[in-house]
Amino acid sequence: MLFMNLLRLSCNMKPGRVRKTCQGWLMTAVAPWGENAEDAYDQGLVEMGLGDTRLIEVKGAMLPLNFEATPPRALPLGSLVECHIATSYSYNGGSACAGVAWASCVTPEGDECAVVATISTELDYEETSLLLRRNLQRRLASRDLEVVSFDVAVDEVTAGAEHHGVAMAALILPNSLSFGGKTSSGPIRGGLTVSLDNQQKRVDVKAPAAPALRPGSRRNSGNSDFSL
Repeated sequence: MLFMNLLRLSCNMKPGRVRKTCQGWLMTAVAPWGENAEDAYDQGLVEMGLGDTRLIEVKGAMLPLNFEATPPRALPLGSLVECHIATSYSYNGGSACAGVAWASCVTPEGDECAVVATISTELDYEETSLLLRRNLQRRLASRDLEVVSFDVAVDEVTAGAEHHGVAMAALILPNSLSFGGKTSSGPIRGGLTVSLDNQQKRVDVKAPAAPALRPGSRRNSGNSDFSL
């Protein structure tokens, strides 16, 4: 009897909800021996492990909710991958740098989020790293976010003689496109949005268009009305 009650209780218990995470990782690559810029770019994708994937390059600072940094892994052939990517080109002995950084943050309301920043320069590694950190700090400050953890990846390329070179840095999000449901977005932050009710309402009045004239017809000036 006791066993049956325990079995009944275990059947009525709802399983715990598994928190979905949006996994991603930072990667950099250089290709100094491209025959042209496109060739160098393709070589950089191969070096970064994205040569056999279909890329969606995204812009913006915010990452999907529940972002989690993971070690890099091999991606299936033909997979659709979302990337925040920075690309910087050089030619014939010139140098270029590309970098990307992310930060896990908390809003003043206690909501967790993540921010990304990218940069492409013709400066050296150290200066590019400093500028990238500064860009990330500005994005955090403009959104009033507190940093919990962060990571930065920067790489530098020197193009070969009479060849094109490319430096690439990317935050690779392989499962963000299938990361849906109610956890894909968070609440609206009232302090950073502008309410339309507080703005002065504007009424646009447009004069009616003049009647169309057939070829050879004459306009009757006596029936013209230009009142609004």
